[in-house]
Amino acid sequence: MKKIGLVGGTGPESTLMYYKELNSRIDNLTGGTAMPDIAIESVNFRKAWKYVSSGNYEELAEYLTEKVQALKASGSEIIALTAGTMHIVFDAVEKAANVSLVRIPKAVCDEAVRRKYKRVGLLGTIFTMEQDYMKKDFTEAGIEIVVPEKADRDLVAKRILEELELGIVKETTLQEFNHIIHKMQNDYGTEAVILGCTELPLLLNNENCVLPCMDSVEIHIGELIRQAMMDD
Repeated sequence: MKKIGLVGGTGPESTLMYYKELNSRIDNLTGGTAMPDIAIESVNFRKAWKYVSSGNYEELAEYLTEKVQALKASGSEIIALTAGTMHIVFDAVEKAANVSLVRIPKAVCDEAVRRKYKRVGLLGTIFTMEQDYMKKDFTEAGIEIVVPEKADRDLVAKRILEELELGIVKETTLQEFNHIIHKMQNDYGTEAVILGCTELPLLLNNENCVLPCMDSVEIHIGELIRQAMMDD
């Protein structure tokens, strides 16, 4: 089994999900005979978020590249960023670190293709909703991405940063998000919603959401497991 390397800390809550799920699911898949070797390089979330918020993508890429190179030096063979927003500099990090990374947008897009979706909603940080790094693969696959209107995007981003990133989950926020998702369904005919921030599964799932959820954490973890357990 290949060693898994995670660039974590963006934020801590989603990093915990990755660590716990990778261990428990591989343990189950191997009939209780193996758990994966996992290395985690945890970034300073406040520092990384400052780079993103100020548009300082060059320094963000350099910072994340250092983390990826440390994972590579530790013997990690399957390496990934554990936050959708950090994929804003994915190409630059992958090139600078000279390593192939397991990408969240591609994994989620492949799942949307498998489910034969044609139009899906996207929730995430303001950067994920308003920039192209989460949308490009879908566009190339012929799948339309719908984001909420501006006021709703601002609300989603605020709740992620001030609540979910801190592990705070509120029923009132769930109601707000479902209202936004329902509007996208009514206005644009969205068939499902992408949980494009890795903290969103703390709040939304297929049991409590008005549309089927495409959980980027669940899908990404599944792809990490698949690649880690592939024969060389």
